[in-house]
Amino acid sequence: MARPRAQDYSAKRDVILRRAAELFAQHGYSATSISMIAEACGVSKALLYHYYPDKEALLYDLLRAHLEALVSVAEAAHGRGREKLHAMSGALLEAYRDADSQHQVQISSLKLLAPERQEALRRLERRLVDLFAQAIAEALPHLAESPLLKPVTMSLFGMLNWHYLWFREGKGLSRAEYAKLATTMLLSGAEATLARA
Repeated sequence: MARPRAQDYSAKRDVILRRAAELFAQHGYSATSISMIAEACGVSKALLYHYYPDKEALLYDLLRAHLEALVSVAEAAHGRGREKLHAMSGALLEAYRDADSQHQVQISSLKLLAPERQEALRRLERRLVDLFAQAIAEALPHLAESPLLKPVTMSLFGMLNWHYLWFREGKGLSRAEYAKLATTMLLSGAEATLARA
């Protein structure tokens, strides 16, 4: 008979994912061992293996949970046109709060997974990009059929995804203010480019 899951299974799993993300971001995926993760979580290797059969399964679950959370907040954002794009960008930056390690691991280590796992995560990434592209096209309808839609969308991700390199909580702009600044600059620049074309 299979061993039943403890009542705090999900909470413990979340701790494992968070500590693993921190270690992967600090030391790199290859240099981080299961022993290091177990020690950081204050559990035995045997208990860690109860949650994940190997390090790749842990990495995959870490990235899947992170990307699903990002898609979820983007889908839940409300508004129309520019306001929806502002709301989505702000929600994304809020989701990045305390998730710098997960984000760094996504950028650096997704490519280390088996191809089928990479593809499952790439589908989530594409879903997120599609949601933002739709919101941009709604805010600027002339972009909907333009070859500029993808570069404009990816430029917004460039502004939002790399904010962790310079953003400091409580110093300067808030996350919501930066989200509005980024989307306003993006839409204004796209409008000017469309007008020149």
